[in-house]
Amino acid sequence: MVGAVPACRVPDRPEPDADPVLARRARIGRLVALGQKIGYSLWLVAIVVFVVGAITTFRPAMVTVVMGCLAAGSALLAPSIVISYGVRAADRDERRGPSGTAGHG
Repeated sequence: MVGAVPACRVPDRPEPDADPVLARRARIGRLVALGQKIGYSLWLVAIVVFVVGAITTFRPAMVTVVMGCLAAGSALLAPSIVISYGVRAADRDERRGPSGTAGHG
């Protein structure tokens, strides 16, 4: 589509390079998204290995993989999800501007 704006970009938002706070928030947002992708992927591996073990026979290595993937995935997902809410809230407040702060305080 010619002239279409990508869904992940907000047109009225200033460029992150112009403001160091926006640049840092964008960098944190990318790291958080990567952490979520890796965390959910680890959970998926744990589920697949568990199902394979349930259908066949559980081997000690399978149990180790399931437990390791669940632990590592949870360790990545917990902070990633919380920080993503913070990044989204900061973006929302940034877009709202100073006139949107009437209900705060």
